[in-house]
Amino acid sequence: MDARLNYFADPTAAKALRHLMTAGRTVQESSLPATTQQLVALRVSQINGCAVCVDMHTKEAAAAGETAVRLHLVAVWREAGVFTEAERAALELAEQGTRVADAGEGVSDEVWTRATVHYDQEQLTALVFLVAFMNTANRLNVIARQPAGDYAVARSH
Repeated sequence: MDARLNYFADPTAAKALRHLMTAGRTVQESSLPATTQQLVALRVSQINGCAVCVDMHTKEAAAAGETAVRLHLVAVWREAGVFTEAERAALELAEQGTRVADAGEGVSDEVWTRATVHYDQEQLTALVFLVAFMNTANRLNVIARQPAGDYAVARSH
């Protein structure tokens, strides 16, 4: 299967993607725990049906030492006892931040308050930007039907 669009072949898209990737790296370099970042990126991608991002973030998380059990249970994290309270708060915020139209009020005060118990202001900001970033990346990939399955983790891991 070929993608509908080659974003890197279009000068406007390539320029916009460079800026978007810079924003993504900024979040990645934040104090938000790397494990939490991978779990959130994976969950947002699952919700949005972004196969290429699910492929990428599953492999990146595994390469960083995440267990197969936890990766398999991200989609059903509420019923799984393998996630910390902090991770659960981040996953819940990510779900409501992704399902804005479904959530009625967006991210509820209750969910936000739970997140503030576990994350400081910088980490909360990074978490919000990560959710927004992943939703943007997911939509770009889903619309263009980017094929999945051949993502290779960089050798630097």
